[in-house]
Amino acid sequence: MGEPASINPQIVEGLYCEALVLADEVRAAFALSNRTDLPGDDEDLVRIALSCEGLRTTTRIMHALAWLLNQRSYFTGELTDYQLRRHGKLSRNLKGPEPDNIALLPPETRELVAETERFYRRLMRLDTEWRQTPPHPPSALEALRWRVQNRA
Repeated sequence: MGEPASINPQIVEGLYCEALVLADEVRAAFALSNRTDLPGDDEDLVRIALSCEGLRTTTRIMHALAWLLNQRSYFTGELTDYQLRRHGKLSRNLKGPEPDNIALLPPETRELVAETERFYRRLMRLDTEWRQTPPHPPSALEALRWRVQNRA
């Protein structure tokens, strides 16, 4: 394995923009109220599949956005290295799509689900590699701020 991933503000901003675009595409793809292209015989099954996979896909992309927002906060100085390592973890417990549900979805929706999975795996790789680097010890001022904030 090579050097740990270097996460910097430019990478985070690029990924954040990509995640926002994906979130908008996911919202549009899984909006049931606008769907008129559902097959007649299996309409109920397709609606259930769309609902289930829409929830999973939306959850995945929202976790990605939350992680990226934590990274942005770190780079702007709103979070310390310690806070980011403790509270900015990317969830490893998200369920993948159900094959039976995916089979009922239109091809472009299946591809969108796969794209969000690939995106999330990229973030997991970055997070895992970043966590393997030793933490930066907090400065005396950061440590004092943290103690004052958590005193209550």
